[in-house]
Amino acid sequence: MTAHPTPALLSRYASGGVGVDDATIWAVEAHLETCADCRALLTHTVDPGTRDLLDRVAGAVAAGIATGPAPVRRRRLPRTGVAARILPWLATAAGLMLAAVLFEKTFASLPSLVLLVAPVAPLLPVAAVWSRRGDPVWELAATTPRTGLPLLMRRSLGALVAVLPVLAVAGWGTGHSPGLWLLPALGFTAGALALGTVVGIDRAALGLALAWSLGVVAPSLVGGRLPAVLAGSSLTGWALATTLLLAVVFVQARWRSQLPTSTFR
Repeated sequence: MTAHPTPALLSRYASGGVGVDDATIWAVEAHLETCADCRALLTHTVDPGTRDLLDRVAGAVAAGIATGPAPVRRRRLPRTGVAARILPWLATAAGLMLAAVLFEKTFASLPSLVLLVAPVAPLLPVAAVWSRRGDPVWELAATTPRTGLPLLMRRSLGALVAVLPVLAVAGWGTGHSPGLWLLPALGFTAGALALGTVVGIDRAALGLALAWSLGVVAPSLVGGRLPAVLAGSSLTGWALATTLLLAVVFVQARWRSQLPTSTFR
């Protein structure tokens, strides 16, 4: 790669990526990994306060290495990091599915609320694990080369794995075919990842959940019947849509290795 990010872009990148889309941030990270000149330029764009903080952290790390490891003390894990941010949203998703099961058991004549809610249940944890506002180490992750996409995929997969057992229990308890709740949930998660390259993962997830609630859940409850997209005949369509959206995500992953021409000098 012969082109380089502009100094203005590097300055915005060093400031946490405010106003820069995720695709450009990941592309800058990929470029910094192989370009020593741009890494050197990046060090001069950091504000003095941040540079002083980094120097103090480096000094503390060096002092810790020199003195050796301290005695291990067993303490409770601090309430920070991905787990602390996903647990409240996972609990919300679990409570939502429990309420859906109870609603379905109580009002058997109405459309299945479990099937209506299951597609968007994973989106709340997915939004939580990739939110700049709720991530205490976002700046560190955003300024470390090539952490963006792998970190996104690991966190999203973790959120999905955490919520799928909840959906499985709800589906089993109401007697629904696993495909009717699993494929839509996977499809919406893949859609959030694909759309997130444009508007951000958290905004994409919350926007899809809101659109599904207003466009499908509410009309289905009012009309008293499930939509065609949740019928057994729709499984093939959900499978194809999920596969297509995952393909978009992987294509975006390859495209992010290069910066857009307009961002280079």
